[in-house]
Amino acid sequence: MINEHPHADEALKTLEKAFKTSGLRMTHQRLEIYRELARAKDHPSAEAIFRRVQSRVPTISLDTVYRTLATFEDSGLIARVQVSDDHGRFDGDVSPHHHLICIRCKRIADFGWESFDGAELPESAVNWGRVTDKNVVVRGICKACLDKKNQRKN
Repeated sequence: MINEHPHADEALKTLEKAFKTSGLRMTHQRLEIYRELARAKDHPSAEAIFRRVQSRVPTISLDTVYRTLATFEDSGLIARVQVSDDHGRFDGDVSPHHHLICIRCKRIADFGWESFDGAELPESAVNWGRVTDKNVVVRGICKACLDKKNQRKN
């Protein structure tokens, strides 16, 4: 929880400023949803966020979580990570980074790629219109899944 963090006051002020900048009212439910997503490293689905927040806010509904996540995404406070056969997963880290997605277990991991981030866009992309974001999604099989498969063979 933000209040347990050594820089809790600073984190709360940053969150309040982000809400104000986005024109959002800070409600208890929005705060709890944002807190959960900000501390999550697993890029949770809306359903996972709902289950986690429901333990602290029993009156929250799944619909409220979905609507709140859509509002946060529209405001640029969070990002959606699309997993091919899954509903969207969400990332509270909106700093420039990329994602590795395991096609077996659906685990998502962040990674940086400075040479990509600093690369000029090709002319076709520049002429396409206004690019607001660029990121890479790499799909494959994670080491944990590969290790499980190799253990079964032995």
